[in-house]
Amino acid sequence: MIISTQSIEREAKCRGPFRRGFTLAEVIMAATLSVLVLAAVMSAFLMIGRTGYNMSGYSAVEAEVRRSLETFAVDVRQASDIHWNSDQSITLVLPTATNATRLVTYCYDSDASSGTFRCFCRQSGPADSMAPKQALVHGVAPDFLFRRYKLDQAGGGDSPAANDLETKQIQVNLRAVRTGVTTVAATQAAISAKFILRNKRVSN
Repeated sequence: MIISTQSIEREAKCRGPFRRGFTLAEVIMAATLSVLVLAAVMSAFLMIGRTGYNMSGYSAVEAEVRRSLETFAVDVRQASDIHWNSDQSITLVLPTATNATRLVTYCYDSDASSGTFRCFCRQSGPADSMAPKQALVHGVAPDFLFRRYKLDQAGGGDSPAANDLETKQIQVNLRAVRTGVTTVAATQAAISAKFILRNKRVSN
């Protein structure tokens, strides 16, 4: 009787030392490369997310500043007089439909206990009024200030006003800041145009 051992020997060779897997060094190298690739992907993802958040912050600040200056400009152009309370507070005298007048105060709220702390605000009445303040711009830096000017002179250049009688133009300087937990602050600095008090008489 003849027994063939060819197939048995081939199977033994496949199961023997000729079958190879990954070495420890190869596994460590592959794991290291995988970690580096994942770290790069996560960094790119976080950077894109932060950029998007900052862009939305800039857009929100810009829109808020633009709306506040438009509101301020409407009142200034109608005002018949102005009371300079400080560099951060002014009161405008506005006409009413019955030919009377009313007071509106624009100010920077530096009171830490106030609900409008660090806001550019509009308030009905004089500076010491108890009326609620309307926050026009949130997160305003403490370097906020108003500037007042006389009428433009023939020679050009700025002509700062020294008192209420000389004041014919008002300018707003503010810097609004939006901060995030893991992102850099989005800052919007605004120096408004000089708004003319059209209905106010001046003494130069």
